[in-house]
Amino acid sequence: MATSMRGLTQFIADIRGARVRELEEKRINKEMANIRKRFKDGNLDGYQKKKYVAKVIFTYILGYKVDVGHMEAVNLISSMKYSEKQIGYLAVTLLMHENSDFLRLVVNSIRKDLNENNEIYNCLALHAIANVGGQEMAEALAEDVHRLLISPTSQTFVRKKAALTLLRLYRKHPEVIPAAEWALRIVSIMDDSDLGVVVCVTSLVMALAQDHLDAYAVCYQKAVDRLNRLVVEHEYSATYAYYKVPSPWLQVKLLRLLQYYAPTEDPTLRNILFEILQTIMNNSSEPSRNVQHNNAQHAVLFEAINLAIHLDPNSSLVSTAAVLLARFISSKETNVRYLGLDTMAHLASRADHLDAIKRHQGTIILSLRDKDISVRRRALDLLYSMCDVDNSDVIVGELLRYLKVADYGLREEMVLKIAILTEKYAATYKWYVDTILELISAAGDHVGDEVWYRVVQIVTNTEDLQAYAARVVFEYLKSPSSHESLVKVGGYILGEYGHLIANDSGYSPMEQFQVLHSKSQFCMSPTRALLLSTYVKWTNVFPEIKDQLVNVFERYQHVLDVDLQQRACEFYTLATRPPDDELLQNVCEEIPPFPARESALQSRLSRKHTDAGDWRGGSVNLDRQATRTSRKPTLGDVRGNGAAATNGTDEVTQSLIGLDLTSSPTGLQGKSKKGMPRLTMNQNVERWFEKLTYSSEGVLYEDVQIQVGIKSRFHGHIGQVAIYIGNKISAPLTSFTATLYNEEPDALSASFAKIAPSIIAPRTQTQQLVNVECKKMFTKPPILSLSFLAGAHQSIAVRLPIVITKFLEHVKLGQAEFFERWKLIGGPPREAQSIFPISLSEAGHIDIEKQRQVVLGSSLNVLDGIDPNPSNIVAASILHMSVEGKVGCLMRLEPNKDAKLCRITVRSTSENVAAEVQKLVQKPLSVDAAS
Repeated sequence: MATSMRGLTQFIADIRGARVRELEEKRINKEMANIRKRFKDGNLDGYQKKKYVAKVIFTYILGYKVDVGHMEAVNLISSMKYSEKQIGYLAVTLLMHENSDFLRLVVNSIRKDLNENNEIYNCLALHAIANVGGQEMAEALAEDVHRLLISPTSQTFVRKKAALTLLRLYRKHPEVIPAAEWALRIVSIMDDSDLGVVVCVTSLVMALAQDHLDAYAVCYQKAVDRLNRLVVEHEYSATYAYYKVPSPWLQVKLLRLLQYYAPTEDPTLRNILFEILQTIMNNSSEPSRNVQHNNAQHAVLFEAINLAIHLDPNSSLVSTAAVLLARFISSKETNVRYLGLDTMAHLASRADHLDAIKRHQGTIILSLRDKDISVRRRALDLLYSMCDVDNSDVIVGELLRYLKVADYGLREEMVLKIAILTEKYAATYKWYVDTILELISAAGDHVGDEVWYRVVQIVTNTEDLQAYAARVVFEYLKSPSSHESLVKVGGYILGEYGHLIANDSGYSPMEQFQVLHSKSQFCMSPTRALLLSTYVKWTNVFPEIKDQLVNVFERYQHVLDVDLQQRACEFYTLATRPPDDELLQNVCEEIPPFPARESALQSRLSRKHTDAGDWRGGSVNLDRQATRTSRKPTLGDVRGNGAAATNGTDEVTQSLIGLDLTSSPTGLQGKSKKGMPRLTMNQNVERWFEKLTYSSEGVLYEDVQIQVGIKSRFHGHIGQVAIYIGNKISAPLTSFTATLYNEEPDALSASFAKIAPSIIAPRTQTQQLVNVECKKMFTKPPILSLSFLAGAHQSIAVRLPIVITKFLEHVKLGQAEFFERWKLIGGPPREAQSIFPISLSEAGHIDIEKQRQVVLGSSLNVLDGIDPNPSNIVAASILHMSVEGKVGCLMRLEPNKDAKLCRITVRSTSENVAAEVQKLVQKPLSVDAAS
């Protein structure tokens, strides 16, 4: 740029040559005055505008305020010369903020450059949108950016920039982007042949999927397929191998994207995922001497371990991961130690059994003294997550020892965690009180009110604990220096329960008063107010020290603090009432047990971790604690009324909800009805589906581009459906995706045997096998959704002909046996009956052949010679279900030629089965059925 503009070169040289700032400012002011004059005079050609705007930009970069050149920059954007357009865009992105009025003048110019066939102009426009990205610009240009992204004619580097520009706009103005509407088209680009495009689009999908899980659910299959091609099949170009690791950035993004969703129930996807994760762990089993290779490998490995934990924390993969993590937490590299501890904390929070982690407890405790504070923080999180009733003594004791030398930034969090663990895993009252009071004594100003509030609540609600707590807190108060939080606890406990130890040696009322009152002069007003409440309670139970207490009230009647003065006056009046007055006794009654409530400690701790960098939701200990119930009762099981809970999900466990220490992923739990695709409906589709309900093979869908055929076989409660997908056009179908949606997964299992290929070549056919199992009675067939690119993005969704009659099996019955069972089942509700119109053959007769074809095709065995009327059809079968077992089904079909009507009666031991079979057999026989 400088070589082509001599004036700019000389200006820069003069600035650099200025020895003092005053000379620099003088030169800049002179140049700015000249530029203003030139712009005011006008008649400048493109070169001169470019040169002067470049000087303005350089001045701005130096840190000086500029107030000229904005309009000229807008004009330069409209230039057809690249060098002028480039300077114009640079000036706009640097000199104008997103709310600048000048930006409205450039929107049309930017749109024009987006629509140009020149990819350089496209990129300049995309840079400007991403850098400025105001609300108005986003609303005006988001559609054009999306068009560039999905256009098959866009260059790869333009598509990459378009994806990142959309990501930038979505992060700043999410309401402008119709994310759900664009979902399928954006996800389809994850099949692009260029991995650079895939990386950028995956970043965009990750952001969009967090807020639109349903709409972007198809990305799960795309991510698994791409990972399989990268890791297992090694399908990538050498350009994207970073120190022999295939595109580690893409792998990390895909592994993290999978954690946004609930673990898949599809056995095919699950098996492929486990193979991918096993391969990643095997590749990382031996460390390399190359640092860059190790870094890339570790980045992928740690994300793979997180996904393995998310899928099944008790799998063999997680056991392998625990062995690898043990090696990492002892690494010499700080980053590796940090990631190892962080991932192990995630594992500890989700696993049912912690034996593999407990083996390395000593190493983890040593990490508390690591030189790096971030490592120390992760070690603290891990110790908190791995603590249980067996190792709580050791871990809490170690945390208490470390608390005294810990960084100030860690102490408040440590206090909360120690208090939670102490309450949750305390096996005895003595240990709980000793630990909490030691914590309050050692932690000083880092003890929040929530800690001593919780102590008071538990002591009040636990009668056996009260005398011991009073005795121990008295001993702590006898130390020369006691923190104010300890004085608060002592004031409350001694005021309520000091009388329980008053007769013991060394704990007389006078000694309690002297110890507690000696601390009051160092306390703030709220604490003194609490102590006055303690004294008035003692006035009622310790008449021997009443004079000393009344003297205290007299002195406090003259203090400046209004609250203290009011309390002292009221308490003095109460204390000096006649001895036979019961008012003091009624006012100073013992505090009743607190109602059961959640611990405020957990919500306080969770607020400290709301700045998690990545959204994957979840709570740290919720999953593990909800399942780990086989342990001995602890103090954490004590409810508000003092009774021990009978299971592990007690008040304290419930209060853990919302605690967030790691990015434990949680995602979409199943598919709601609104997540189902919209069916492709027309007369032919209905007719094809209806015919396939009683046929084993045929066409399911066909248009000018694609044909879908079906061939099926069933035996008992299982079946297999072969789906033949043919490409009828002379161009390939790219980004092909086949997805099954099942509204009744508890009743029917349907899954692909393998992932569909992403490309179907011209004039070729591919086959997909669907494995089916009937568990219970169902009424809604699964939906097959196909999406692909054929010029534009296409998608179809049709019902698969998997209905309940497919799982019927023929049964042979004699006449007597049939009618005996017919009568035994009886009428409604286990009978479904309907009369419907039928059409006659061309000769005017009942089409018995078609009726037999439909009945036999519905897997009902036609029993000849049972009914005396030869036109009637009698059939019997047994429905097989893996969960609900076998269900018998009998049917009678009675056509009436003269009335052109037919009566169908189905009886079954299950009323739901009878109704569904009656509906499925009747529909293709009815006169208004699709022809």
